[in-house]
Amino acid sequence: MNPSRSPRHFWLWFDPRSKHLGALGFIMNRVAGIGLTFYLFLHLLALGQLALGPKAYDHFIALVHHPLFLAGEYLVVIGGMLHGLNGLRVAFTSLGKGAAYQKPLFYGLMSLALGVILYFGIRMLGGG
Repeated sequence: MNPSRSPRHFWLWFDPRSKHLGALGFIMNRVAGIGLTFYLFLHLLALGQLALGPKAYDHFIALVHHPLFLAGEYLVVIGGMLHGLNGLRVAFTSLGKGAAYQKPLFYGLMSLALGVILYFGIRMLGGG
């Protein structure tokens, strides 16, 4: 068996130790993208239930008010902000416009993401 195709090698790809900032951003973008794709399928499945009639709609409304569902929505906000803003950094550096400023771009955009994430956390989970 080729060692580069082993399951251990696959998980090493996600190991953040001794990686440079660009690789950490890349890993973060991949994980957030996979999470958002998973959410998209769950979202379409949940919305498809609404076509089953009024009882399904009432059940759906009760579901979206459950604290676990709200926590899941918050994870979507986190994933969306990290993936979207880090994606802007990747686009700038890929176009050659921000390669020299990759670290400040990363720190600045992730600081902005953290601010938005905290704001939504207070609004969504803190009842503000």
